[in-house]
Amino acid sequence: MSRDRNTHPRTIGVLAYDGVRLLDVTAPLEVFGTAALLGARYSVVLLSAHGGPVTTSSGTRLLADPVDGLAGRLHTLVVPGSPALPRQMPAGLLDTVRALHSCSWRTASVCTGAFALAEAGLLRGRRATTHWRYAHALARRHPETEVNPDAIFVRDGRIYTSAGVSAGLDLSLALVETDEGPDLAREVARDLVVFLQRPGGQSQFSVVARTPAPRRGSLAALLRSIAADPAADHSLPELARRAGLSARHLTRLFHEEVRDTPGGYVESVRLEAAQTFLDQGESVTSAARRSGLGSDETLRRVFVRHLGVTPSAYRARFRTSAPAAPEP
Repeated sequence: MSRDRNTHPRTIGVLAYDGVRLLDVTAPLEVFGTAALLGARYSVVLLSAHGGPVTTSSGTRLLADPVDGLAGRLHTLVVPGSPALPRQMPAGLLDTVRALHSCSWRTASVCTGAFALAEAGLLRGRRATTHWRYAHALARRHPETEVNPDAIFVRDGRIYTSAGVSAGLDLSLALVETDEGPDLAREVARDLVVFLQRPGGQSQFSVVARTPAPRRGSLAALLRSIAADPAADHSLPELARRAGLSARHLTRLFHEEVRDTPGGYVESVRLEAAQTFLDQGESVTSAARRSGLGSDETLRRVFVRHLGVTPSAYRARFRTSAPAAPEP
């Protein structure tokens, strides 16, 4: 690794194929390309199985180099995702992934690119993540893989997987930091105007949207009632009473179908509600009360545990995407 760093550029290959998501491709290209401009020893190349034009899911066409001739020269292979990848693999993609992985120092996936790694047999017995919308599908299809649906990215040995779309930025910055140290990675993040390490995991995205639809109608109705009024009494005894089940049976159903405890699910819904109230300009005290979390201190503990920031810091960072108004 040190000889590679000192004498030769590290070749970063981003693999493209028809239907690939554009941002999954361009985010790593931008991070590693910017790092190279700032002095890192990177050579960045866009690859496809046979070279030539590749049409992305948005219709944009990219011109890629063929993979031939890269044997032994590829330091990092990046496999981007595609909206169609969880359902269908493009012809030849898995063979290309296996071949490039075998001659790479490390392999990384962005978003649903994890499905390609899993289908190629590279995630067997490993920990991984993918876009929150598809995490449970990945876990069901590949039970030999431990899927973390909340992580922004996961490293297991020389294989890295990352969450949805823009998480390719987070992963690529982490790889730059591993190769070149935090100072250069920080400069890349500043140049791209992004967080070096964003606060929170995928849990900052919709609880209801990322929860699998329960098979039992009574449980689905219970989840809807929690989302409709997060501040109501959703204690375990009350939830069990409304569902007409014992507390023990309800807890087992939550584990099986929601993959969470009743208390954990309620807390996630209340956290999301509090985020919405803060986004709308509510005070921390009002957000705590209206979300059902109760006190400022409870709200603070929940925010720090799930998102890694305090409610006040969250408001400052995420309340608006517009530039801050100049101080008078």
